[in-house]
Amino acid sequence: MHELAICQAILQQAAAVARVHGGHVKRINLRIGPLAGVEPDALRFTFPLVAAGTVCENAALAIETPAVRVECQICGAVTQVRPNRLLCGGCGAWRVALLAGDEMRIESVELFETETANV
Repeated sequence: MHELAICQAILQQAAAVARVHGGHVKRINLRIGPLAGVEPDALRFTFPLVAAGTVCENAALAIETPAVRVECQICGAVTQVRPNRLLCGGCGAWRVALLAGDEMRIESVELFETETANV
């Protein structure tokens, strides 16, 4: 289950942001394409276990799944396709370049501000 290692990497990055800016992580926004080889439901299940006891505990994990888009090397059309059918939507050619759908990245990290006591 490589989603555990991915959750640990996400946690490290979010915790680094929290250290720099101060506070606890409120929400982590991810963008994971259907061709990234990552199961979003497994991430959602694993993340609370990995985040327990850290600045990311109780953080929401929001996952956006972009469409798969290709550019045809024959006719030049840019089309949205199904993940299991990487053919040009214009001419049907198989010679396409993948433009989107295999990405996996942290889009943003939202923080709760830490309260500082006035002394």
